[in-house]
Amino acid sequence: MTPSSERRQPVPGPSFPTMWKELAGIGRDPASGGYRRYAWTGADTECRAWFREQAESRGLAYETDRNGNQWAWLGDPDGTDAVVTGSHLDSVPDGGAFDGPLGVVSSFAAVDELLRRGAAPTRPLAVVNFGDEEGARFGLACVGSRLSAGQLTRDAAYALRDGDGVALPDAMEAAGHDPSAIGPDPGRLARIGAFVELHVEQGRALDLTGDPVGVASAIWPHGRWRYDFRGEANHAGTTRLADRRDPMLPYAETVLAARRAAELAGAVATFGKVAVEPNGVNAIPSLVRGWLDSRAADQATLDTVTAAVEAAAREAADRQGVDLAVVRESFTPVVEFAHALRDELGRILDRGGERPVPVLGTGAGHDAGILSASVPTAMLFVRNPTGVSHSPAESATEDDCVAGVRALADVLEGLACR
Repeated sequence: MTPSSERRQPVPGPSFPTMWKELAGIGRDPASGGYRRYAWTGADTECRAWFREQAESRGLAYETDRNGNQWAWLGDPDGTDAVVTGSHLDSVPDGGAFDGPLGVVSSFAAVDELLRRGAAPTRPLAVVNFGDEEGARFGLACVGSRLSAGQLTRDAAYALRDGDGVALPDAMEAAGHDPSAIGPDPGRLARIGAFVELHVEQGRALDLTGDPVGVASAIWPHGRWRYDFRGEANHAGTTRLADRRDPMLPYAETVLAARRAAELAGAVATFGKVAVEPNGVNAIPSLVRGWLDSRAADQATLDTVTAAVEAAAREAADRQGVDLAVVRESFTPVVEFAHALRDELGRILDRGGERPVPVLGTGAGHDAGILSASVPTAMLFVRNPTGVSHSPAESATEDDCVAGVRALADVLEGLACR
């Protein structure tokens, strides 16, 4: 799509605190204190409008691609070997303020820092907001980047439904985006020479080492599996225990089995979402549907955990006379970030060799991981003192956020202004 901004001399925009304050109230639930910025909803539309305002206030060329991802360009959007940075603005249910938005706000702030330094990029430079990274509404993470990278087909995207039965293309259209062109975008990705995503750390590794910023080494393999336990609905007060086909029982056993399997393997496994039908207090369920999220440091360990969980689920279902179907809804193999790019970030951030920047792995998925199959990618992490993420308790200090902006600006200068 054609960039909307006329070419004019770029200028620094609003400060980091100002941008952060502007975003703070969008999609925030006053009761929980968490955020509900789901893809293609009103809150998401407000965030997208904010992104466009940031681009245009700086004189950057703004555009939205065929999959609804937003771009702000310093330099020629049609140029090659571009350096791109950014993240996402959507959230998980009652998520924290930093997961996603910190990367987008820091990217604009880093561009401002380059402009103040008088740095002259020799490569096109862009800030991006990838749509529907968290998958909170349609159940699939990183929809925007998956579509662009060809890892999600148009037909599969059209088949996605939210909890109310609304199809993804209908939601996009209702929010003002034409879904007719969604699909792979190889031409755009071919013009990107490097993608660097800054993200709040989703753990405490940096807090334990005392470093404000780190570099990612790899993303653990991870996936989501849907478990459908089908029994027989009946009256909770009149049906003998011996006559029941209660799917809640094998589901409960499976939740505990997942925890045991993960502990034994040194991995993680979580049933964090469940749907019950008919969902009545005085009714035995006919269906219990649970979603398993599992992640491990390597593929073999992940396979061991998920196989153990499914075996335990089938055994428990058989004992209760319950049917079980297991569907893998998404999967991302281990992502080793481009070693040359990762090492380059380390050299840029290694100030005089006094203290090498920490390099750490992560169990969380990111758009950078999706793009890694098509584009050299890397990640920076900013310290999270609580280690808590996907929760209102997620945090980062202002000093560490500033350190992250400075590190990202150094990286962009090193990559795009050489």
